[in-house]
Amino acid sequence: MSYCDAPGLMPLDIALEKMQSSVKCIARTESVLLENALDRILSEDIVSPIMVPGYNNSAMDGYALRACDLQDTNTLELIGKSFAGAAFSGKLNTGQCVRIMTGAEMPSGTDTVVMQEKTAARDRTVTFLDTPKQGSNVRLAGNDIGCGDLLLQMGRRLSPTDIGLLASIGLAQVKVYCPIKVGLFSSGDELRLPGQPLQQGCIYDSNRFVIAAMLKRLGCEVLNLGIIADNPALLQQAFELACDQCDAVISSGGVSVGEADYTKEVLDELGEINFWKLAIKPGKPFAFGHIERQHKQTVFFGLPGNPVSATVTFHRLALPCLQIISGESLTESLTLTLPVNGALKKRPGRTDFQRGKLKITEQGLTADSSGTQSSGMLTSMSNSNCYIILENERSSVEAGEQVTVEPYDRWLS
Repeated sequence: MSYCDAPGLMPLDIALEKMQSSVKCIARTESVLLENALDRILSEDIVSPIMVPGYNNSAMDGYALRACDLQDTNTLELIGKSFAGAAFSGKLNTGQCVRIMTGAEMPSGTDTVVMQEKTAARDRTVTFLDTPKQGSNVRLAGNDIGCGDLLLQMGRRLSPTDIGLLASIGLAQVKVYCPIKVGLFSSGDELRLPGQPLQQGCIYDSNRFVIAAMLKRLGCEVLNLGIIADNPALLQQAFELACDQCDAVISSGGVSVGEADYTKEVLDELGEINFWKLAIKPGKPFAFGHIERQHKQTVFFGLPGNPVSATVTFHRLALPCLQIISGESLTESLTLTLPVNGALKKRPGRTDFQRGKLKITEQGLTADSSGTQSSGMLTSMSNSNCYIILENERSSVEAGEQVTVEPYDRWLS
């Protein structure tokens, strides 16, 4: 079947649908203290048990009063003070007011606060320089949060402000999904660890470090199996170990045509794996499926060997699936339509994720290429802050043309 202009290539949207529809949340949960909940994923909806604020209070330092008392006079008797945490408990009669601080509870019967800058106080009286509107500078009970309001939904990754919101309704702990465990290794006889001598024809393994870093940002527990040689017995041992201990397995290298036949041979024996050629650039070769062992299925992602290809395919394809497995709800990425500063080379047939730089110029926000777009050059990603996404059917772009730009999200930036 031909999916696009390049025969035999599967479009990105079809690959994403196939992958995401075949994975599901691994529903292990735990309760954690609020101070340990940052970046954890909610496993239940959060409904507020209280109102916030819980009482009518002042939005200003000033004087609390009944607005109707200033219809016939501009001077009221001062009879007390109301502080946050130490409210005025007395009763106001007609013609009286109370000094009040920001956040303090409104005294019973009052409905308005006049800021102190619009008053003149003398002894036990206060003169008001303006006639206020009833309800001015008052925050009503439940104005922010009502009792029973749905605040945060299951599947949300908790941000710093979410933590504060949960604290504001009195929660000391919250129920979240347990982190998933991901097995990770690189395959290839040519790979060496950073810090080791580099023999002729060998390269340092960078893919595993990029992927492991993104997995840690996702909150995954990583079983790092290192570099596995192109040996069927060693590859099978690595896959079996990862399958036994992990919820997902990721390898880089060995999924291109004619490359590392052992990987495909081993995977064919261990599970159901699809080796795809995707209509994206960089990152055409990709493998996805499940490894089966002792009645357990473990999701598998096979990434290309080129560093940029591995990074882009992990980010665009594997990462959303891992979010689903982790219990996280997927959200739409921010995209912009902007003019590009320089010409961009492109052949029709694949969606191209070129690495770019967002810049503020005299003409406004624009995008520019980050340089050479080779799939083997990680500098093109390290020196960039966005994708310039060129659609499947699009060809080369001239300077000034409008393009789709997606700023790097939290996983890449």
